[in-house]
Amino acid sequence: MENEALIRLGVFLTLFVIFASTEALMPRRVRSETRKRRWFTNWSIIIIDTLALRLMAIALPLLAVGAAYDAERLGWGLFNQVDWPSWLEILLTILLLDFAIWLQHLITHKIPILWRLHRVHHADRDIDVTTAIRFHPVEIALSMLLKIGLVYLLGPAGVAVILFEIILNSTAMFNHANIKLPLALDSIVRLVLVTPDMHRVHHSDLRSEHDSNYGFSLSIWDRMFGTYIAQPKKGHDDMTIGLQWQDDRPSNLAWILALPFFKK
Repeated sequence: MENEALIRLGVFLTLFVIFASTEALMPRRVRSETRKRRWFTNWSIIIIDTLALRLMAIALPLLAVGAAYDAERLGWGLFNQVDWPSWLEILLTILLLDFAIWLQHLITHKIPILWRLHRVHHADRDIDVTTAIRFHPVEIALSMLLKIGLVYLLGPAGVAVILFEIILNSTAMFNHANIKLPLALDSIVRLVLVTPDMHRVHHSDLRSEHDSNYGFSLSIWDRMFGTYIAQPKKGHDDMTIGLQWQDDRPSNLAWILALPFFKK
């Protein structure tokens, strides 16, 4: 697809402005830290992540979307061996990749070395739209390698991978946003999509709660595999976001990038 990067960037920036503006108008929780310091750190991380992926693209020219076109050229992957309708291949690609990201997320909580990396995301003392882009660059690189491998196995159309990436980024910003949805609306939306209240439970400092609600897009996987928790024990206003041991250091860029390399 021509201008794929510009399309994705345009969608990202548009939704970021919408969610950030909505947070300011109808916040779900009072912030524990100023937006200025946290946003500097979180935006700096996404810039570093982007540069890391650009470096990967030099050493490994075929990232996820490129891998889809390469798999088609080589005839690799399931969908390049069957003659199914395009809409079905796109739907299955989105479902299978979404499940893979859910499973990857669960695994990062269970394997100590991966949890060290993933703590960068959970160490944010507030949760808002910028938390959705706060991942250690090593974790981002590993996630991309996983997606590349899955794309070669599935052999999806390039447009399906692009749609998945747009949906994943959009829903991640939505469910990390500090937005107060009406409870009735939340109960309906979360039947399909992960809502801010549902995902906020995952950012609780209680281990029993942050080992739940792993979904970024679809809520069905947590319900299917018994990792769903509807509400935090302390309620959304009184729950503590982040990790039990932390202080204000996670808003320091150098400290948070070094976090995976020391034990706490």
